[in-house]
Amino acid sequence: MSKKRVYRFSEGNAQMRELLGGKGANLSEMRSMGLPVPPGFIITTEACIKYYEEGRVISPELEKEVEDALSALEEEMGRKFGDYDNPLLLSVRSGAVVSMPGMMDTVLNLGLNEDTVEGLARRVGDRRFALDCYRRFIQMYGDVVLKVEYNFDDIIEEEKEKRGVSTDVELDEDALQVIIDRFKEVIEKETGEPFPKDPKEQLLKAIRAVFDSWYTPRAQVYRNANNIAHDLGTAVNVQTMVFGNMGDNSGTGVVFTRSPSTGENKLYGEYLINAQGEDVVAGIRTPEDIEKLKEVKPHIYDELTENCRKLESHYKDMQDVEFTIEEGKLYLLQTRNGKRAAAASVKIAVDMAREGIINREEAIMRVKPEELEQLMHRQIDESAKIDPVATGLPASPGAACGKAVFDADTAEQMANEGHEVVLVRTETTPEDIHGMIASEGILTSRGGMTSHAAVVARGMGKPCVTGCEAIKVNTEQEKFEVDGKTVSKGDKITLDGATGNVILGEVPMRDPEISGDFQDILQWADSVREMNVRTNADTPEDSRQAVELGAEGIGLCRTEHMFFAGDRLPVVQDMILAENAEDRKAALDKLLPYQKEDFKGIFKEMAGYPVTIRLLDPPLHEFLPDREELLQELIELRQKGESQELKEKEELWAKVKALNELNPMLGHRGCRLGVVYPEIYEMQVRAIMEAGAELVKEGMEANKIIPEIMIPLVGHERELEILREMTQKVVDQVKEEKGVDIPQLIGTMIELPRACVTADTIAKHADFFSFGTNDLTQTTFGFSRDDAEGKFLQQYMDQNILEQNPFIEVDQDGVGDLVRVAAEKSRDAKPEIKLGVCGEHGGDPSSINFFYKQGLDYVSCSPFRVPVARLSAAQAKLKSGGTSYEQKGES
Repeated sequence: MSKKRVYRFSEGNAQMRELLGGKGANLSEMRSMGLPVPPGFIITTEACIKYYEEGRVISPELEKEVEDALSALEEEMGRKFGDYDNPLLLSVRSGAVVSMPGMMDTVLNLGLNEDTVEGLARRVGDRRFALDCYRRFIQMYGDVVLKVEYNFDDIIEEEKEKRGVSTDVELDEDALQVIIDRFKEVIEKETGEPFPKDPKEQLLKAIRAVFDSWYTPRAQVYRNANNIAHDLGTAVNVQTMVFGNMGDNSGTGVVFTRSPSTGENKLYGEYLINAQGEDVVAGIRTPEDIEKLKEVKPHIYDELTENCRKLESHYKDMQDVEFTIEEGKLYLLQTRNGKRAAAASVKIAVDMAREGIINREEAIMRVKPEELEQLMHRQIDESAKIDPVATGLPASPGAACGKAVFDADTAEQMANEGHEVVLVRTETTPEDIHGMIASEGILTSRGGMTSHAAVVARGMGKPCVTGCEAIKVNTEQEKFEVDGKTVSKGDKITLDGATGNVILGEVPMRDPEISGDFQDILQWADSVREMNVRTNADTPEDSRQAVELGAEGIGLCRTEHMFFAGDRLPVVQDMILAENAEDRKAALDKLLPYQKEDFKGIFKEMAGYPVTIRLLDPPLHEFLPDREELLQELIELRQKGESQELKEKEELWAKVKALNELNPMLGHRGCRLGVVYPEIYEMQVRAIMEAGAELVKEGMEANKIIPEIMIPLVGHERELEILREMTQKVVDQVKEEKGVDIPQLIGTMIELPRACVTADTIAKHADFFSFGTNDLTQTTFGFSRDDAEGKFLQQYMDQNILEQNPFIEVDQDGVGDLVRVAAEKSRDAKPEIKLGVCGEHGGDPSSINFFYKQGLDYVSCSPFRVPVARLSAAQAKLKSGGTSYEQKGES
């Protein structure tokens, strides 16, 4: 750790983000670029970490460094902190290493008391302005630092109503003085102490409050949701105040160098005249579009535009810039890589590559795989007839439908119960983060395109409509009114984040398409990646969709899904209930045509691509009636007396009871079924090969049919040796009978630890291995996935026993090491063996990166995750090449 804990802006730069936090590093960088940044200093993230290590105490050494930095700032500004005649006022803001908008605390106008407020009034010649700053400071300090749980806005609203005014800026000096006095009374009553007058005490307590905000529940929820480490700490930025609330020649705003919703290359943002920065993001007043600034203050707009272009060129990414205008002079208060919607992320990356700002490889690395996943969400069908009841600001694109809820706790509770919900608020606050995460979309009646709701929703990829003033929200009664209609809690509403429309009820949706910039970024990724991407598909329809999304084959076709179809299940049950092999074979003969038609349809859709078909895997009892329901039926029939139906149910019950397993996960399933009932696998292999032969007879080229027959759950080489011999025998029989030679591979699914550590012996009998990482995770950990996720897995992550859910992101130290061992051993034994992954991890970006490092040939995932896997595979290749893509500007 560095001994120095406080840095002036002139001492830092953008490369020091780990130490100075994103905001402080960027303020330092902007100052070095000659941009108009109010001076200040930064207390480092290391100081925050040490603050917690020392029991939440600001050490004398840190206090001395702060005093020295403050003295230097006073000298630079020609003002004194706490001076009665010419006071220096400060803002105190958090600055995490990774951007966490709105999650931590800020204090503005720090340094005011009864004396300095008069000094400020004399200096600027405007006592009303000084009092406005003082009431803002008391309100913010009371909330953030003193933790007073009181809605100060109620007092403001009472005074406005009493004086017959509608906005804060209409409150005169007398009204503001009354509000200040009432604020102080509330604070003294709530805390037992008067509001602090000493500016030094104010500053130290504000610094502590920012440090403390690192571990607030909302900040922890946000970090969990965005996979941000909890041990980074936050920096504290202490900066000279500039004032946007000095009258009609002042203002404040937020601007993006490109649209965060669409990616369009034009300034996008909002501002408020005669306001301070928190007014914009808090949604207290609905701001003006930045284009209006071009009309009313063209010279400020031009200067802002020029500075934004400089920042975008410097950071080589779209920037989110906060600014203040103080009596006609522009100041920049922050820049960071802007949070953006998924579609905007793709467009910005592609456009910047075309503009020559970045290269194509950097564009590939700029797009997060999860953003592509967001683009795979549904949109409102253009052909649908809709009748919006209101239209707000299109703050975050996409469509959402769900039950209206009016507070974050209810949203989380109902979502946990399986309901889709839309969170409706007057405006959101950081305390709503858990409800926002749980919701399908967010609707607010106040706030603009840069409000808290808008920024957080875009970062999450959730549809959001803000500033929808036509709806009158009543959170206490859990309803909103619009156009003479009342929408209550639980009523369904639909949001269109692309248009801002709010629609009552449910609206038809459409699946997304890959085109334009989306298609370009994927084609660029395809030109880079080495790892193939297949899909998990069991039907011709899924296969067709996957090919449209770029799949290069099927990595897992689960034949048991075909068995569950309504017209086949009775035949399957006949097969299971058969008393002898002859009866079982008769039932299987009836299933053969069904299976054959399934495979023909899939082979047609996958012409020229490999199709890995897993032979029957689950235990047989899964195809029989539910045990508890069957027992209940049996009891009812026994009560009625003897009957033919009772006799049949008793026979069925006896079979179900005989097949019941204490631990089905480790029971009679997979290749064990094939060993005991080889006729089942023989029928399936015959169906596969006859399907191919018939297609050839119908005119399809034999080399376009590429079956890979996969035998599941092998743990011992003899299992595969026996079943491979059986499979090859059926293949040869069909070849001789049909006179058609279709090349095929025979391999196994590696999903048991023993199979991994004995992979060299198993590989002797396999043309390919496909890692079934779902079951491999279960058998390695000894976890039942359903029980673990429902009962204790979240607690394991909360207590840092596990960093991630191992069923979502592969456990690299345990499960991953087994994959590595199996890959090495199998390739030592058979260098040409094909290796792939067909578990859910095949669509997880972090897991794909790991599999690429192990030299696997392909991953397979669900159809809608294929684009994610294509991009992730390309990024894995680029990362392995040691190419550096530093994301400057993120704060």
